[in-house]
Amino acid sequence: MLFSSPRFLLFLAVVLVVLAPPYSHVIKKRILSVASSFFYAAWDVRYLGLLLFISVVDWFVANRIAATDDRRARRRWLVVSLVSNLGLLGYFKYANFFLDNLNGVLAPLGHSFPHLDVILPAGISFYTFKTLSYTIDVYRGALPVCRSVLDYTMFVTFFPELIAGPIVRASVFFPQMRRPIGPTTARMVSGLSLFLLGMTKKRLIADTAAAVADPVFANPGQYDGVALWFGLLAYAIQIYGDFSGYSDMAIGCARMIGYDLPENFAMPYLSTNITEFWRRWHMTLSSWLRDYLYIPLGGNRHGPARTYVNLFLTMLLGGLWHGASWNFVLWGGLHGTALAVHKLWRKSVRWQMPPALGWALTLVFAALCWVPFRAQTLGQTATMLGRMFGLAGDGFHWVPALAIAATVLVVAGHVIGAGLEQAAAAQRAGRTHPAAGMLAWLGFRLEVNEISGWWVVFGSGSVLGVAAVAFWLLTLFFFARANTSPFIYFQF
Repeated sequence: MLFSSPRFLLFLAVVLVVLAPPYSHVIKKRILSVASSFFYAAWDVRYLGLLLFISVVDWFVANRIAATDDRRARRRWLVVSLVSNLGLLGYFKYANFFLDNLNGVLAPLGHSFPHLDVILPAGISFYTFKTLSYTIDVYRGALPVCRSVLDYTMFVTFFPELIAGPIVRASVFFPQMRRPIGPTTARMVSGLSLFLLGMTKKRLIADTAAAVADPVFANPGQYDGVALWFGLLAYAIQIYGDFSGYSDMAIGCARMIGYDLPENFAMPYLSTNITEFWRRWHMTLSSWLRDYLYIPLGGNRHGPARTYVNLFLTMLLGGLWHGASWNFVLWGGLHGTALAVHKLWRKSVRWQMPPALGWALTLVFAALCWVPFRAQTLGQTATMLGRMFGLAGDGFHWVPALAIAATVLVVAGHVIGAGLEQAAAAQRAGRTHPAAGMLAWLGFRLEVNEISGWWVVFGSGSVLGVAAVAFWLLTLFFFARANTSPFIYFQF
């Protein structure tokens, strides 16, 4: 069920209605677990058992770890969790990738392995990282163990973030499980505001940009350099609107139910360096890679050279996490190299780069890295980059108005967002900001949450505010494309 589809909206409405009456807290948690299982089964009922199996295994392993002080025993049980999770992820996601590459080596010898008929379970990359973080935190002694298998299953299967994140850690979710569950007026207004923002990013911006990016990336050899640059611009807009829009809708859904999910995007295209970009882009994955991969590899504790290698390896594996393709490895390697170079620059060069120049370089680099991320093969990546930089001048010349329109919307959103980001920082510090007064004049308000970040809550406190929301909805209704595309990160 796509979040932007009528089918999901009906499902969400039913869940909220069922959770509204004053049942006991335990019953509401079980209702949520059943609803989440139904949501996942709607994708492919065959893999619901896999999701529940992983939940039970990690719950049991964590309890065994917590039951002993013997370091070897604790380490053995952690290995069980690592092998179970990474083994299943490796089989479903990477088995054919490695077999295909092995067959390429064996082909001259006349040997080969058959291609496996494997279907990638929805969300396996996300819920694998979620459950692994739990068992690792229990092993480290950083998190109390969950004694209830039903509570733990609810955490793993929680439907708003199950398929494509944000990656929610047990340390964030478990303390909230004591909260009352169910919609209230405040939760509905707050959550619907976020959901509407995410729907706008997806339907009005991402799907519009996809109409330009998809044909260009499908046949890059048929377009000239100008058209390819517009196609790349469209994809940079599409993936931001698509993934950040999904995250906003997921956070909004959870908010209506009574939970706060962690912020996942903070206007990454405002970044003035690549390190800041990764603090703003897919924030829950960035922090996961930092805490469970980069730091265990040694982080910055063993000298500059080892630090640069650790950064590179972390992003290389982060690229492979996105998909079984050398293109994703290249994408991760490019970002890992850029992070290492930026750290070396800050350490060795005293010249302070002007923010405007840093922003331009970061934006161009991040956009160019989207070429291997989106292209299907390394050959397609080479073709597109070569034609973009003038190595071939022939091809269809296209200046798409849709890409320009989507760019205008994203730029306007980032300009407004930059001001609101400052207002949110001022609100956290107990100060007032002119943007907050402007929102109040419209009947809106800025909501700041220590877990979910900040967002604008659309109220109905004034005629002007009602008119603004009505205009927003009408714009979305009339200008959104009729056919919505699947969310990009559902394939991961």
